[in-house]
Amino acid sequence: MMMVIRRFEEEAARHYAKGNIGGFLHLYIGQEAIAVAATEVLEDRDYIFQTYRDHGIALARGMPANAAMAELFGKDTGCSRGLGGSMHFFDVERGFLGGWGIVGGHLALAAGTAFKSKYAGEDRVTMCFFGEGSTNIGGFHEAMSLAGLWKLPVVFVCENNQYAMGTPLERTSPLKDLSIKAKGYGMVGLPSTGAEQSSSSASSRIPSPSCANGFWGSGSMRTRWTTSISRSTKRSTRQCGSQTSRHRPVRK
Repeated sequence: MMMVIRRFEEEAARHYAKGNIGGFLHLYIGQEAIAVAATEVLEDRDYIFQTYRDHGIALARGMPANAAMAELFGKDTGCSRGLGGSMHFFDVERGFLGGWGIVGGHLALAAGTAFKSKYAGEDRVTMCFFGEGSTNIGGFHEAMSLAGLWKLPVVFVCENNQYAMGTPLERTSPLKDLSIKAKGYGMVGLPSTGAEQSSSSASSRIPSPSCANGFWGSGSMRTRWTTSISRSTKRSTRQCGSQTSRHRPVRK
């Protein structure tokens, strides 16, 4: 699956460079191990929230590559009917609830979904991925605080690619190990280096859905329950781009 994600992203990058894909394109190259390892510990009934860098997670969750690529091209056969583009993949059938464009804005939604699962007595876990750029956003604190207070069945996974959208981590955070922040919310923090682990070895370090409280991290990784994982990774190519002349994909 890691190979599938890498090839998908490389093909998307080629078409973007040719002008066949409009709007923005945020690639997952260099972070494939996180997606694959994370989804290994999830059940089909669980939920996933992701940032705008959502291609890899969607594919690892089982979204057909054809539907994902069609979405980039703005086609009606895309996972969001061609209306979402790169940043807004969506697949209710597989519990993939976005693809969110606002930095840190989806963490509260993930906490809300986890609250619904607990309130309804459902055996479901919500896994929420976010970048290190989200850790300085007010919504990050609110979501983590409520999740820790109410012991919600949610796992927060910080994918720390060390540059957010384009600013080095050392210029935005006094902490290098972002997993330390988890302690402030009564969560277990687990740091990990995505590029140095296979998905199988990484999966063995993630709590099962039967865990009570979550953990989080910085970099590339996955998790479960009110927990926080921090996983560090490095970019291997440009991970974003924009075309101001064609903000929306053309539906074909």
